Amino acid sequence: MNHGTDAMHTMPEPADTLPADLSTLCEIHVNGSTVRAVEGERLIDALNRVVGEPRVPQVCYHPRLGPIQTCDTCMVETNGKLARACGASVVAGMTVVTESARAQNAQKEAFDRILRNHMLYCTVCDNNNGNCTVHNTTALLDVEHQKYPYKPKPYEQDLSNPFYRYDPDQCILCGRCVEACQNVQVNETLSIRWEDEHPRVLWDGGTEIGGSSCVSCGHCVTVCPCNALMEKSMIGHAGYFTALPKSALDGMIDVVKAVEPEIGYGPILQVSETEAAMREERVKRTKTVCTYCGVGCSFDVWTGGKGGDRHILKVEPGEGAANNISTCVKGKFGWDYVNSEDRLRKPLIRERSAEGDRFREASWDEALTLMAQRLTQIKAEHGPDAIGLISSSKCTNEESYLMQKLARAVVGTNNIDNCSRYCQSPATQGLFRTVGYGGDSGSISDIAQSGLVMIVGSNTAEAHPVLATRVKRAHKLHGQKLIVADLREHEMARRADIFFRPSPGTDIVWLSALSRWMFDNGHAKTEFLSQWVNGVEEYRKSLEPFTMEYAAKICKVPLETLEKIAHEVAATESMCILWAMGVTQHCGGSDTSTAISNLLLVTGNYMRPGTGAYPLRGHNNVQGASDFGSMPAYFPGYDKIADDEARERYEQGWGVKIPTAKGLDNHEMVDAIYEGRLKAMYLIGEDMLNADANANYVGGGFERLEFFVVQDIFFSETCRYADIVLPASPSLEKEGTFTSTERRFQRLYEVMEPLGESRPDWRIIQEVANRLGAKWNYSHPADVMHESAGLAPMFAGVTYDRLAGYKTLQWPVAVDGTDSPLLYTKEFHMQDGRAKLYPMEWIAPCETEGDEYDLHLNNGRLLEHFHEGNMTYRVPGIHAETPECFVEVSPELAKEQSLVTGQWVDLGSRYGQLRMQVLVTDRVSGKQLYLPLNSKEHPVNLLTGSYTDRATHTPAYKETPVKMTVLPLKGKSPLPRLNFRNGTPTPQRGVEVERKWKRSDYTMPGEGAGSGLVQIQTK
Repeated sequence: MNHGTDAMHTMPEPADTLPADLSTLCEIHVNGSTVRAVEGERLIDALNRVVGEPRVPQVCYHPRLGPIQTCDTCMVETNGKLARACGASVVAGMTVVTESARAQNAQKEAFDRILRNHMLYCTVCDNNNGNCTVHNTTALLDVEHQKYPYKPKPYEQDLSNPFYRYDPDQCILCGRCVEACQNVQVNETLSIRWEDEHPRVLWDGGTEIGGSSCVSCGHCVTVCPCNALMEKSMIGHAGYFTALPKSALDGMIDVVKAVEPEIGYGPILQVSETEAAMREERVKRTKTVCTYCGVGCSFDVWTGGKGGDRHILKVEPGEGAANNISTCVKGKFGWDYVNSEDRLRKPLIRERSAEGDRFREASWDEALTLMAQRLTQIKAEHGPDAIGLISSSKCTNEESYLMQKLARAVVGTNNIDNCSRYCQSPATQGLFRTVGYGGDSGSISDIAQSGLVMIVGSNTAEAHPVLATRVKRAHKLHGQKLIVADLREHEMARRADIFFRPSPGTDIVWLSALSRWMFDNGHAKTEFLSQWVNGVEEYRKSLEPFTMEYAAKICKVPLETLEKIAHEVAATESMCILWAMGVTQHCGGSDTSTAISNLLLVTGNYMRPGTGAYPLRGHNNVQGASDFGSMPAYFPGYDKIADDEARERYEQGWGVKIPTAKGLDNHEMVDAIYEGRLKAMYLIGEDMLNADANANYVGGGFERLEFFVVQDIFFSETCRYADIVLPASPSLEKEGTFTSTERRFQRLYEVMEPLGESRPDWRIIQEVANRLGAKWNYSHPADVMHESAGLAPMFAGVTYDRLAGYKTLQWPVAVDGTDSPLLYTKEFHMQDGRAKLYPMEWIAPCETEGDEYDLHLNNGRLLEHFHEGNMTYRVPGIHAETPECFVEVSPELAKEQSLVTGQWVDLGSRYGQLRMQVLVTDRVSGKQLYLPLNSKEHPVNLLTGSYTDRATHTPAYKETPVKMTVLPLKGKSPLPRLNFRNGTPTPQRGVEVERKWKRSDYTMPGEGAGSGLVQIQTK
């Protein structure tokens, strides 16, 4: 396992070590020995700790899935009776025998039945890398001959999904994939109809995978114990023989099956294991952290095989603190962009001429020399504040630290910002005002254990899919209540106990009305408020206008709905509120975020597990970009630039004087260009033209710059305005750390070397700094983290050793390494340790619909794409599922305008115009439109204006009135048949193994005749 030179793979717990979170100890008797266990835990978990080799066989059991009880291979004797160890619970004093003839015969009988459904051709199987449970169990049970001969099944392989295939002939019907889909991912696509003559895994009850409701999250492939479900990127690449033509492979399989009756499986498995050992020499497994959303999934990336060092065989999750076995389509399969032909490989310099500008390739020395000359010249002529720098939420913490250090210590300006300005700054502001820290107040585990989750303005299932699975699971299996407020009926809205659609920009009103209702009806947590919260009376006075009747009128929500919500909130023992861009991207985004935190304080939903505020961060490291000081008013760790002590600390650490005035944020930088105050800009890892609002205005600003440097992995739309384009490296080609939405530091390791002459951003930034006169000498990102931890108290105990492999830390981190999974356990991060209720005032949206611009344009993410698609459109499978952008139109509006799916329309705002196809869907209602972000050809920000949140300058993207002109041109649906939105899920309570047990041909191994078929009846 290649986790880096200083990392070790997490080892299994020693046999005598009990899980840390289990406390009810008891003694049980296992194979004649007395051992410790925990009353009520799964017997299989206890046996896996205390039984030596050989371990109890287990094919269907997976610790992340729980007892499925389909395979029967874990049969043991408990108090003299046969039982499945995965389905039994520990009882104090129980006697367990795993090695009796009766238990072992039952285990072998169960596995014999499995082998009837699975052809053992391990040597020529791409999955044989030591992780095949069927292969390993064959060896564990010392199987030499099959009791039941293998019988093929009457189904073809399903190759219709772009990323993986299903082979029914190899499927043992263990049900792991179904359990993962139904109860972990909770997409509820997979099932097994046990009553069928020939059961198999079904997608949407029996359709092809492609076009079913499968979202290609990959959970099913990850947990499959054999090769029935496998990544297409593995096929023909993993093994030494697996790339042979099918006819040759079939011939080799026939030979193996012919000799098995005579020589047994032992020698055959030895050949297989030798070949598997050879594979290890050319397959590398490297831990990384996902580069898409802010959930912070981590996993091993397998590279190598026949395809060479840059071929990604598969992504294998399992140990990540945030995700465990979970992934989404982007994290599991969305990595082809790394090897795209479009990657920037060399620096580019713009050459201007009368015939038109063009970019030419240049050496690093030429590009950096020119960059240093021009920045030095502009600084000399106009001062350091004529230069602006923008860091990236895609870059590492260490790179963001270096960018802000470059700005402050080398250029001499606080003009440094990052893309949190476009999404998350209002959420941070709301938390600064009320509780002190600008981050999630707990962990994803707190969200999962909460009694009530309220989601406001967040399409969580598509924007933060793995985090959403924790809510979906808790709601489905554990009775968690779910309330969703959104303009659009997305998946979480359809699952919710209460879903309602407030008018755009009015969330602050109903949230404040809930707070007032809590006070007026005796449900405010007065003891909590008295002990922990300031400003109660002033806040209550500000709530006078916010009656429930007023909220119903302003928000256009039925009064009874608001009252029902209030009663649910009052009744719950714990509540978490999740919100995102549907809240923050308004003129009152900071105020609404503040209202969310106010409501949590009023109801006492801080300082306890299962409670708190969760502003869901959009990019993989948008939290870290701000945490590490890429902001105009803050040092790393949110120490204020204006704070003399903090500034002196950094001046001493860096050996320079630091300007005291707040710098420009990225919105102000564009205005400053027009005003002639900002002359040059250095921007890394951000397609700002497509990301910022009012794209035409932003592009006009870029054209006015005297000098513009863009650093990216692709030639983005923003690069078109640059004087120099520098080729950077994506996350798989660098080392460092990311900080997820739950404030979790995680390390990423270099999976492959940088492509061409591209370089990791931290190396480029250091070279730029040194060309400008600095003397930096960082040899590794660990050096950067060490420096930052020594200057920012919030990160004092963060070291690379403490983050090795899959180890994580959640800030703030004390010097001794103690971290903070749950904030505010002892006090709030305010001057006196008490939170503050912040007075509320509602100000109407800056732009609303009128006679000409009569439709409201909402916008946001799609599950399969990320933002404008710079990465995901370069993944062929994702491109095939969703090749085009579209605008969602409600059935009511479609009827009124005589629109059909596939028809072309023009959308116009006061700022620009777009032409695109319509998708008619009941996800939107009335005169609401929804335009996904995934388009470079049709970017929504050509329509959005320049209004911003009053406190943070976050653009009011969600306040965009438009008009629609229907065109006569009609085409096919913009969603291909392959797209999962065309499918129909089949929800059920997991595998439903009881239906299998009711089959007339099933008998429990060790009981009855012992020859009945478990999995399938064949003729």
